[in-house]
Amino acid sequence: MTQTTTQKPQWRKNIPAIAQEICQAIAECGGKAWLVGGSVRDLCLQQSSKDIDLEVYGLDVDKLLRIAQSLGHTEQVGKHFGVIKLWRDGHEIDLALPRTETKTAQGHRGFTVTSNPQLNPEIASSRRDFTINAMMFDPISSELLDFHHGQEDLQNRILRHVSPAFSEDPLRVLRAMQFAARFKLSLAPETAQLCANLVAEVSNLPDSRLWCEWQKWTHAPYPSFGLQALKDSGCLSTLYPELEALTTCPQDPRWHPEGDAWVHTLQVCDQAALISKRERLDYETCEHLMLAALCHDLGKPITTFTDEDGNIRSPNHSEAGFEPTASFLKRIAAPKRIAQFVHPLVHDHITHLCGEPTSRAVRRLAHRLEPASIELWEMLVEADASGRSPSPACRPALAWLEKAQALSNHTEKTPAIVNGHILMDMGMTSGKDMGACIKAAYEAQLDGKFCDLPSAKKWLKNHFEI
Repeated sequence: MTQTTTQKPQWRKNIPAIAQEICQAIAECGGKAWLVGGSVRDLCLQQSSKDIDLEVYGLDVDKLLRIAQSLGHTEQVGKHFGVIKLWRDGHEIDLALPRTETKTAQGHRGFTVTSNPQLNPEIASSRRDFTINAMMFDPISSELLDFHHGQEDLQNRILRHVSPAFSEDPLRVLRAMQFAARFKLSLAPETAQLCANLVAEVSNLPDSRLWCEWQKWTHAPYPSFGLQALKDSGCLSTLYPELEALTTCPQDPRWHPEGDAWVHTLQVCDQAALISKRERLDYETCEHLMLAALCHDLGKPITTFTDEDGNIRSPNHSEAGFEPTASFLKRIAAPKRIAQFVHPLVHDHITHLCGEPTSRAVRRLAHRLEPASIELWEMLVEADASGRSPSPACRPALAWLEKAQALSNHTEKTPAIVNGHILMDMGMTSGKDMGACIKAAYEAQLDGKFCDLPSAKKWLKNHFEI
Protein backbone atom coordinates (compact mmCIF):
# COMPACT_ATOMS: atom_id res chain seq x y z
CA MET A 1 0.00 0.00 0.00
CA THR A 2 1.23 3.48 -0.83
CA GLN A 3 0.00 6.52 1.02
CA THR A 4 -1.45 9.25 -1.14
CA THR A 5 -1.87 12.61 0.56
CA THR A 6 -3.67 15.51 -1.07
CA GLN A 7 -5.24 18.77 0.03
CA LYS A 8 -9.01 19.21 -0.34
CA PRO A 9 -9.81 22.61 1.19
CA GLN A 10 -13.04 22.89 -0.87
CA TRP A 11 -14.50 19.97 1.08
CA ARG A 12 -14.59 21.89 4.36
CA LYS A 13 -17.67 23.87 3.34
CA ASN A 14 -19.65 20.58 3.16
CA ILE A 15 -18.68 19.47 6.67
CA PRO A 16 -21.06 20.39 9.54
CA ALA A 17 -19.68 23.01 11.89
CA ILE A 18 -20.06 20.65 14.85
CA ALA A 19 -17.67 18.14 13.24
CA GLN A 20 -15.02 20.82 12.79
CA GLU A 21 -15.59 22.04 16.36
CA ILE A 22 -15.06 18.52 17.71
CA CYS A 23 -11.88 18.06 15.68
CA GLN A 24 -10.55 21.40 16.97
CA ALA A 25 -11.33 20.48 20.58
CA ILE A 26 -9.56 17.13 20.15
CA ALA A 27 -6.52 18.85 18.60
CA GLU A 28 -6.32 21.31 21.53
CA CYS A 29 -6.11 18.33 23.90
CA GLY A 30 -3.25 16.73 21.97
CA GLY A 31 -5.21 14.35 19.76
CA LYS A 32 -6.01 14.20 16.06
CA ALA A 33 -9.38 13.39 14.56
CA TRP A 34 -10.04 12.16 11.04
CA LEU A 35 -13.32 11.89 9.20
CA VAL A 36 -13.52 8.29 7.99
CA GLY A 37 -15.75 5.84 6.13
CA GLY A 38 -18.86 6.98 4.31
CA SER A 39 -18.35 10.58 5.40
CA VAL A 40 -15.25 10.91 3.21
CA ARG A 41 -16.70 8.88 0.34
CA ASP A 42 -19.67 11.24 0.20
CA LEU A 43 -17.38 14.27 0.22
CA CYS A 44 -15.58 12.78 -2.79
CA LEU A 45 -18.92 12.53 -4.56
CA GLN A 46 -19.89 16.06 -3.48
CA GLN A 47 -22.89 14.61 -1.72
CA SER A 48 -24.23 15.50 1.70
CA SER A 49 -23.65 12.75 4.25
CA LYS A 50 -25.92 11.65 7.08
CA ASP A 51 -22.93 9.99 8.73
CA ILE A 52 -20.31 11.85 10.73
CA ASP A 53 -17.74 9.24 11.74
CA LEU A 54 -14.53 10.41 13.40
CA GLU A 55 -11.51 8.26 14.22
CA VAL A 56 -9.45 9.79 17.01
CA TYR A 57 -5.73 9.24 17.47
CA GLY A 58 -3.45 10.09 20.39
CA LEU A 59 -6.07 10.11 23.18
CA ASP A 60 -7.33 7.35 25.45
CA VAL A 61 -11.04 6.65 25.66
CA ASP A 62 -11.53 8.37 29.04
CA LYS A 63 -10.04 11.64 27.83
CA LEU A 64 -12.03 11.42 24.60
CA LEU A 65 -15.22 10.87 26.63
CA ARG A 66 -14.57 14.01 28.70
CA ILE A 67 -14.11 16.07 25.55
CA ALA A 68 -17.30 14.67 24.04
CA GLN A 69 -19.28 15.33 27.22
CA SER A 70 -18.22 18.99 27.12
CA LEU A 71 -19.68 19.32 23.62
CA GLY A 72 -23.06 17.61 23.86
CA HIS A 73 -25.08 14.60 24.98
CA THR A 74 -23.01 11.42 24.87
CA GLU A 75 -23.37 7.68 25.23
CA GLN A 76 -20.52 5.21 25.46
CA VAL A 77 -21.60 2.20 23.38
CA GLY A 78 -18.38 0.20 23.33
CA LYS A 79 -16.01 0.99 26.15
CA HIS A 80 -13.81 -2.04 25.59
CA PHE A 81 -13.09 -0.95 22.01
CA GLY A 82 -13.54 2.80 22.37
CA VAL A 83 -16.76 4.00 20.70
CA ILE A 84 -18.68 7.08 21.83
CA LYS A 85 -21.83 8.59 20.35
CA LEU A 86 -22.31 12.35 20.55
CA TRP A 87 -25.55 14.21 19.80
CA ARG A 88 -25.44 17.92 19.03
CA ASP A 89 -27.40 20.34 16.83
CA GLY A 90 -29.45 17.52 15.32
CA HIS A 91 -26.36 15.51 14.37
CA GLU A 92 -25.32 12.08 15.59
CA ILE A 93 -21.55 11.77 15.59
CA ASP A 94 -19.62 8.55 16.11
CA LEU A 95 -16.26 8.97 17.84
CA ALA A 96 -14.03 5.89 17.80
CA LEU A 97 -10.47 5.00 18.58
CA PRO A 98 -8.52 3.27 15.80
CA ARG A 99 -8.68 -0.47 16.18
CA THR A 100 -7.71 -3.82 14.77
CA GLU A 101 -10.08 -6.74 14.32
CA THR A 102 -9.06 -10.39 14.59
CA LYS A 103 -11.29 -13.16 13.26
CA THR A 104 -12.04 -15.60 16.09
CA ALA A 105 -15.27 -17.31 15.00
CA GLN A 106 -17.57 -17.69 12.03
CA GLY A 107 -20.18 -15.12 11.16
CA HIS A 108 -20.60 -11.37 11.09
CA ARG A 109 -19.84 -10.91 14.79
CA GLY A 110 -17.00 -13.41 15.15
CA PHE A 111 -14.26 -10.83 15.80
CA THR A 112 -12.04 -9.75 18.67
CA VAL A 113 -11.66 -5.97 18.58
CA THR A 114 -8.63 -4.20 20.04
CA SER A 115 -8.51 -0.40 20.24
CA ASN A 116 -5.17 1.41 20.10
CA PRO A 117 -5.01 5.23 20.01
CA GLN A 118 -1.39 5.03 18.83
CA LEU A 119 -2.15 2.76 15.86
CA ASN A 120 -0.69 3.70 12.48
CA PRO A 121 -3.50 5.19 10.30
CA GLU A 122 -2.54 2.97 7.38
CA ILE A 123 -2.94 -0.16 9.50
CA ALA A 124 -6.20 1.14 10.96
CA SER A 125 -7.62 1.76 7.48
CA SER A 126 -6.84 -1.83 6.44
CA ARG A 127 -9.76 -3.21 8.48
CA ARG A 128 -12.32 -1.44 6.28
CA ASP A 129 -14.25 -3.31 3.62
CA PHE A 130 -13.88 -1.34 0.38
CA THR A 131 -11.33 1.16 -0.84
CA ILE A 132 -14.04 3.80 -1.30
CA ASN A 133 -14.76 3.55 2.44
CA ALA A 134 -11.12 3.54 3.59
CA MET A 135 -10.18 7.18 2.99
CA MET A 136 -9.47 9.63 5.83
CA PHE A 137 -9.91 13.42 5.87
CA ASP A 138 -8.75 16.03 8.38
CA PRO A 139 -11.34 18.85 8.49
CA ILE A 140 -8.79 21.23 10.05
CA SER A 141 -5.84 20.83 7.66
CA SER A 142 -7.93 19.60 4.66
CA GLU A 143 -5.54 16.67 4.37
CA LEU A 144 -6.83 13.55 2.61
CA LEU A 145 -5.22 10.17 3.25
CA ASP A 146 -5.96 7.55 0.61
CA PHE A 147 -3.80 4.51 1.29
CA HIS A 148 -5.81 2.18 -0.94
CA HIS A 149 -6.63 4.44 -3.92
CA GLY A 150 -10.29 4.71 -3.06
CA GLN A 151 -10.67 8.05 -4.82
CA GLU A 152 -9.38 6.52 -8.06
CA ASP A 153 -11.73 3.54 -7.70
CA LEU A 154 -14.64 5.89 -7.06
CA GLN A 155 -13.83 7.90 -10.18
CA ASN A 156 -13.58 4.69 -12.22
CA ARG A 157 -16.79 3.31 -10.67
CA ILE A 158 -15.01 0.23 -9.30
CA LEU A 159 -15.91 -1.49 -6.03
CA ARG A 160 -12.74 -3.12 -4.70
CA HIS A 161 -11.86 -4.72 -1.37
CA VAL A 162 -9.12 -3.25 0.82
CA SER A 163 -7.31 -6.40 1.92
CA PRO A 164 -7.65 -10.20 2.14
CA ALA A 165 -9.33 -9.63 5.52
CA PHE A 166 -12.44 -8.85 3.45
CA SER A 167 -13.08 -12.60 3.47
CA GLU A 168 -13.59 -12.64 7.22
CA ASP A 169 -17.06 -11.06 7.14
CA PRO A 170 -19.84 -12.66 5.03
CA LEU A 171 -22.03 -9.55 5.35
CA ARG A 172 -19.70 -7.85 2.90
CA VAL A 173 -21.25 -9.81 0.03
CA LEU A 174 -24.52 -7.94 0.56
CA ARG A 175 -22.75 -4.70 1.36
CA ALA A 176 -21.11 -4.99 -2.05
CA MET A 177 -24.57 -5.36 -3.57
CA GLN A 178 -26.06 -2.28 -1.94
CA PHE A 179 -22.95 -0.11 -2.43
CA ALA A 180 -22.89 -0.99 -6.14
CA ALA A 181 -26.57 -0.02 -6.37
CA ARG A 182 -26.15 3.24 -4.46
CA PHE A 183 -23.08 4.52 -6.28
CA LYS A 184 -23.29 2.90 -9.74
CA LEU A 185 -20.27 0.65 -9.21
CA SER A 186 -19.03 -2.53 -10.85
CA LEU A 187 -17.43 -5.24 -8.75
CA ALA A 188 -13.70 -5.74 -9.30
CA PRO A 189 -13.06 -9.33 -10.48
CA GLU A 190 -10.78 -10.13 -7.56
CA THR A 191 -13.38 -8.82 -5.13
CA ALA A 192 -16.08 -10.85 -6.86
CA GLN A 193 -14.00 -13.97 -6.24
CA LEU A 194 -13.71 -13.20 -2.54
CA CYS A 195 -17.48 -12.71 -2.39
CA ALA A 196 -17.99 -16.09 -4.04
CA ASN A 197 -15.90 -17.70 -1.30
CA LEU A 198 -18.18 -16.23 1.36
CA VAL A 199 -21.49 -17.51 -0.02
CA ALA A 200 -21.78 -20.46 2.37
CA GLU A 201 -21.72 -18.12 5.38
CA VAL A 202 -24.17 -15.51 4.10
CA SER A 203 -27.25 -17.64 4.81
CA ASN A 204 -26.20 -17.83 8.47
CA LEU A 205 -26.39 -14.07 8.94
CA PRO A 206 -29.13 -12.73 11.25
CA ASP A 207 -32.37 -11.82 9.47
CA SER A 208 -32.05 -8.22 10.61
CA ARG A 209 -28.71 -7.86 8.83
CA LEU A 210 -29.96 -9.53 5.64
CA TRP A 211 -32.97 -7.24 5.40
CA CYS A 212 -30.97 -4.13 6.32
CA GLU A 213 -28.73 -4.53 3.26
CA TRP A 214 -31.62 -5.38 0.92
CA GLN A 215 -33.61 -2.48 2.30
CA LYS A 216 -30.77 -0.15 1.32
CA TRP A 217 -30.90 -1.68 -2.16
CA THR A 218 -34.58 -0.77 -2.48
CA HIS A 219 -33.73 2.90 -1.97
CA ALA A 220 -30.69 2.97 -4.25
CA PRO A 221 -30.79 4.95 -7.53
CA TYR A 222 -29.02 2.25 -9.60
CA PRO A 223 -30.51 -1.08 -8.45
CA SER A 224 -29.36 -2.97 -11.56
CA PHE A 225 -25.72 -2.44 -10.57
CA GLY A 226 -26.35 -4.13 -7.24
CA LEU A 227 -28.04 -7.09 -8.89
CA GLN A 228 -25.24 -7.37 -11.45
CA ALA A 229 -22.69 -7.35 -8.62
CA LEU A 230 -24.48 -10.37 -7.10
CA LYS A 231 -24.41 -12.14 -10.45
CA ASP A 232 -20.75 -11.31 -11.08
CA SER A 233 -19.80 -12.76 -7.71
CA GLY A 234 -21.45 -16.07 -8.59
CA CYS A 235 -23.79 -15.78 -5.60
CA LEU A 236 -27.16 -16.03 -7.32
CA SER A 237 -27.42 -19.79 -7.74
CA THR A 238 -26.76 -20.49 -4.06
CA LEU A 239 -28.29 -17.48 -2.36
CA TYR A 240 -31.12 -16.50 -4.70
CA PRO A 241 -32.04 -19.28 -7.15
CA GLU A 242 -35.27 -17.45 -8.00
CA LEU A 243 -33.16 -14.66 -9.52
CA GLU A 244 -30.66 -17.08 -11.06
CA ALA A 245 -33.51 -18.72 -13.02
CA LEU A 246 -34.15 -15.41 -14.79
CA THR A 247 -30.65 -15.42 -16.33
CA THR A 248 -31.46 -18.41 -18.54
CA CYS A 249 -35.10 -17.53 -19.27
CA PRO A 250 -35.56 -16.36 -22.89
CA GLN A 251 -38.18 -13.84 -24.00
CA ASP A 252 -39.84 -13.22 -27.36
CA PRO A 253 -37.75 -10.49 -29.06
CA ARG A 254 -40.88 -8.99 -30.61
CA TRP A 255 -41.99 -7.83 -27.18
CA HIS A 256 -38.65 -7.86 -25.41
CA PRO A 257 -35.85 -6.52 -27.65
CA GLU A 258 -33.68 -6.02 -24.56
CA GLY A 259 -32.96 -9.73 -24.11
CA ASP A 260 -33.70 -12.41 -21.53
CA ALA A 261 -35.76 -12.10 -18.35
CA TRP A 262 -32.70 -11.15 -16.28
CA VAL A 263 -31.80 -8.19 -18.51
CA HIS A 264 -35.45 -7.16 -18.50
CA THR A 265 -35.68 -7.34 -14.71
CA LEU A 266 -32.59 -5.17 -14.31
CA GLN A 267 -34.09 -2.55 -16.60
CA VAL A 268 -37.45 -2.71 -14.83
CA CYS A 269 -35.80 -2.16 -11.44
CA ASP A 270 -33.93 0.88 -12.75
CA GLN A 271 -37.16 2.28 -14.18
CA ALA A 272 -38.93 1.66 -10.87
CA ALA A 273 -36.19 3.62 -9.07
CA LEU A 274 -36.69 6.54 -11.45
CA ILE A 275 -40.46 6.43 -10.98
CA SER A 276 -40.09 6.27 -7.20
CA LYS A 277 -37.96 9.42 -7.29
CA ARG A 278 -40.30 11.16 -9.70
CA GLU A 279 -43.36 10.40 -7.59
CA ARG A 280 -41.53 11.14 -4.32
CA LEU A 281 -42.75 7.90 -2.82
CA ASP A 282 -42.49 7.52 0.92
CA TYR A 283 -39.97 5.12 2.41
CA GLU A 284 -42.17 2.03 2.67
CA THR A 285 -44.03 2.55 -0.62
CA CYS A 286 -40.68 2.73 -2.40
CA GLU A 287 -39.79 -0.66 -0.92
CA HIS A 288 -43.08 -2.13 -2.15
CA LEU A 289 -42.54 -0.87 -5.69
CA MET A 290 -38.89 -1.93 -5.92
CA LEU A 291 -39.47 -5.46 -4.63
CA ALA A 292 -42.52 -5.88 -6.87
CA ALA A 293 -40.36 -4.78 -9.82
CA LEU A 294 -37.67 -7.30 -8.84
CA CYS A 295 -40.17 -10.14 -8.38
CA HIS A 296 -42.70 -9.37 -11.12
CA ASP A 297 -41.41 -12.00 -13.58
CA LEU A 298 -40.21 -14.72 -11.19
CA GLY A 299 -42.99 -16.91 -12.58
CA LYS A 300 -41.56 -16.82 -16.11
CA PRO A 301 -38.86 -19.51 -15.73
CA ILE A 302 -41.59 -21.91 -14.55
CA THR A 303 -43.96 -21.24 -17.43
CA THR A 304 -41.83 -20.31 -20.45
CA PHE A 305 -41.75 -22.57 -23.51
CA THR A 306 -41.39 -22.29 -27.28
CA ASP A 307 -44.53 -23.22 -29.22
CA GLU A 308 -44.77 -25.00 -32.58
CA ASP A 309 -44.45 -21.72 -34.46
CA GLY A 310 -41.23 -20.81 -32.66
CA ASN A 311 -42.85 -18.21 -30.44
CA ILE A 312 -41.57 -17.90 -26.87
CA ARG A 313 -44.53 -17.86 -24.51
CA SER A 314 -45.00 -17.57 -20.74
CA PRO A 315 -48.70 -18.19 -20.08
CA ASN A 316 -50.01 -17.46 -16.58
CA HIS A 317 -46.58 -16.38 -15.40
CA SER A 318 -48.08 -13.68 -13.19
CA GLU A 319 -50.07 -16.27 -11.23
CA ALA A 320 -47.11 -18.67 -11.16
CA GLY A 321 -44.98 -15.98 -9.55
CA PHE A 322 -46.53 -16.42 -6.10
CA GLU A 323 -44.32 -19.24 -4.80
CA PRO A 324 -40.95 -17.98 -6.10
CA THR A 325 -41.81 -14.49 -4.85
CA ALA A 326 -42.69 -15.86 -1.42
CA SER A 327 -39.48 -17.90 -1.20
CA PHE A 328 -37.31 -14.98 -2.38
CA LEU A 329 -38.84 -12.53 0.08
CA LYS A 330 -38.22 -15.07 2.83
CA ARG A 331 -34.56 -15.44 1.77
CA ILE A 332 -33.98 -11.69 2.12
CA ALA A 333 -35.92 -11.63 5.42
CA ALA A 334 -38.39 -9.04 4.13
CA PRO A 335 -41.05 -8.20 6.74
CA LYS A 336 -44.37 -9.98 6.20
CA ARG A 337 -46.16 -6.65 5.75
CA ILE A 338 -44.13 -6.10 2.58
CA ALA A 339 -45.16 -9.44 1.10
CA GLN A 340 -48.79 -8.40 1.53
CA PHE A 341 -48.17 -5.58 -0.94
CA VAL A 342 -45.80 -7.35 -3.33
CA HIS A 343 -47.88 -10.49 -3.98
CA PRO A 344 -50.98 -8.77 -5.42
CA LEU A 345 -48.85 -6.42 -7.50
CA VAL A 346 -46.99 -9.37 -9.04
CA HIS A 347 -50.21 -11.33 -9.57
CA ASP A 348 -51.90 -8.52 -11.50
CA HIS A 349 -48.97 -6.86 -13.29
CA ILE A 350 -50.34 -7.82 -16.75
CA THR A 351 -54.06 -7.36 -16.01
CA HIS A 352 -54.17 -4.27 -18.23
CA LEU A 353 -53.49 -6.55 -21.23
CA CYS A 354 -56.61 -8.62 -20.58
CA GLY A 355 -59.35 -6.11 -21.35
CA GLU A 356 -60.59 -2.55 -21.18
CA PRO A 357 -60.67 -0.51 -17.94
CA THR A 358 -64.41 -0.71 -17.36
CA SER A 359 -65.82 0.43 -14.04
CA ARG A 360 -66.35 -3.20 -13.04
CA ALA A 361 -62.81 -4.22 -14.02
CA VAL A 362 -61.27 -1.31 -12.14
CA ARG A 363 -63.31 -1.94 -8.99
CA ARG A 364 -62.36 -5.62 -9.00
CA LEU A 365 -58.70 -4.82 -9.60
CA ALA A 366 -58.67 -2.41 -6.65
CA HIS A 367 -60.22 -5.15 -4.51
CA ARG A 368 -57.61 -7.77 -5.55
CA LEU A 369 -54.68 -5.41 -5.04
CA GLU A 370 -55.48 -4.50 -1.45
CA PRO A 371 -53.50 -3.41 0.54
CA ALA A 372 -51.61 -2.13 -2.52
CA SER A 373 -53.31 0.46 -4.70
CA ILE A 374 -54.06 0.95 -8.39
CA GLU A 375 -51.84 4.01 -8.20
CA LEU A 376 -48.85 1.88 -7.17
CA TRP A 377 -49.85 -0.89 -9.61
CA GLU A 378 -49.80 1.57 -12.50
CA MET A 379 -46.25 2.57 -11.54
CA LEU A 380 -45.20 -1.10 -11.67
CA VAL A 381 -46.86 -1.52 -15.07
CA GLU A 382 -45.02 1.58 -16.30
CA ALA A 383 -41.69 0.22 -15.03
CA ASP A 384 -42.40 -3.15 -16.68
CA ALA A 385 -43.31 -1.59 -20.02
CA SER A 386 -40.40 0.86 -19.92
CA GLY A 387 -37.80 -1.76 -19.02
CA ARG A 388 -37.44 -2.90 -22.63
CA SER A 389 -34.72 -0.65 -24.00
CA PRO A 390 -34.21 0.23 -26.84
CA SER A 391 -38.01 0.47 -26.91
CA PRO A 392 -39.17 3.83 -25.49
CA ALA A 393 -40.67 4.27 -22.04
CA CYS A 394 -44.46 4.23 -21.87
CA ARG A 395 -47.45 4.03 -19.52
CA PRO A 396 -49.84 1.42 -20.96
CA ALA A 397 -52.08 1.32 -17.88
CA LEU A 398 -52.62 5.06 -17.60
CA ALA A 399 -56.24 4.73 -18.75
CA TRP A 400 -56.82 2.30 -15.86
CA LEU A 401 -55.43 4.81 -13.40
CA GLU A 402 -57.55 7.62 -14.81
CA LYS A 403 -60.67 5.47 -14.59
CA ALA A 404 -59.78 4.54 -11.02
CA GLN A 405 -59.29 8.20 -10.14
CA ALA A 406 -62.73 8.99 -11.57
CA LEU A 407 -64.18 6.22 -9.38
CA SER A 408 -62.03 7.22 -6.36
CA ASN A 409 -60.51 3.73 -6.49
CA HIS A 410 -56.93 4.74 -7.25
CA THR A 411 -55.71 4.59 -3.65
CA GLU A 412 -58.15 2.16 -2.03
CA LYS A 413 -60.74 -0.45 -2.84
CA THR A 414 -64.46 0.36 -3.08
CA PRO A 415 -65.98 0.80 0.41
CA ALA A 416 -68.81 -1.65 1.04
CA ILE A 417 -72.29 -0.15 1.08
CA VAL A 418 -73.98 -3.12 2.76
CA ASN A 419 -73.00 -4.05 6.31
CA GLY A 420 -74.50 -5.85 9.28
CA HIS A 421 -76.22 -2.79 10.69
CA ILE A 422 -78.08 -2.17 7.44
CA LEU A 423 -79.18 -5.80 7.24
CA MET A 424 -80.45 -5.80 10.83
CA ASP A 425 -82.32 -2.56 10.16
CA MET A 426 -83.99 -4.42 7.28
CA GLY A 427 -85.00 -7.26 9.60
CA MET A 428 -82.24 -9.88 9.14
CA THR A 429 -80.96 -11.62 12.26
CA SER A 430 -77.23 -12.04 12.84
CA GLY A 431 -75.55 -15.33 11.93
CA LYS A 432 -73.64 -17.02 9.15
CA ASP A 433 -76.37 -16.16 6.66
CA MET A 434 -75.69 -12.49 7.30
CA GLY A 435 -72.02 -12.94 6.48
CA ALA A 436 -72.87 -14.68 3.22
CA CYS A 437 -75.31 -11.91 2.39
CA ILE A 438 -72.73 -9.18 3.02
CA LYS A 439 -70.20 -10.99 0.82
CA ALA A 440 -72.72 -11.50 -2.01
CA ALA A 441 -73.79 -7.88 -1.78
CA TYR A 442 -70.21 -6.66 -2.08
CA GLU A 443 -69.62 -8.83 -5.14
CA ALA A 444 -72.76 -7.35 -6.69
CA GLN A 445 -71.58 -3.85 -5.83
CA LEU A 446 -68.24 -4.50 -7.58
CA ASP A 447 -70.18 -5.71 -10.62
CA GLY A 448 -72.11 -2.44 -10.66
CA LYS A 449 -75.50 -3.90 -9.66
CA PHE A 450 -76.02 -0.98 -7.29
CA CYS A 451 -74.14 2.17 -6.35
CA ASP A 452 -75.88 3.68 -3.31
CA LEU A 453 -77.92 2.66 -0.28
CA PRO A 454 -81.41 2.88 -1.89
CA SER A 455 -80.38 0.75 -4.87
CA ALA A 456 -78.56 -1.62 -2.51
CA LYS A 457 -81.71 -2.17 -0.45
CA LYS A 458 -83.69 -2.79 -3.61
CA TRP A 459 -81.13 -5.37 -4.76
CA LEU A 460 -81.19 -7.06 -1.34
CA LYS A 461 -84.96 -7.41 -1.36
CA ASN A 462 -84.85 -9.00 -4.80
CA HIS A 463 -82.16 -11.53 -3.87
CA PHE A 464 -82.77 -12.37 -0.21
CA GLU A 465 -85.78 -12.96 1.97
CA ILE A 466 -85.61 -9.74 3.95
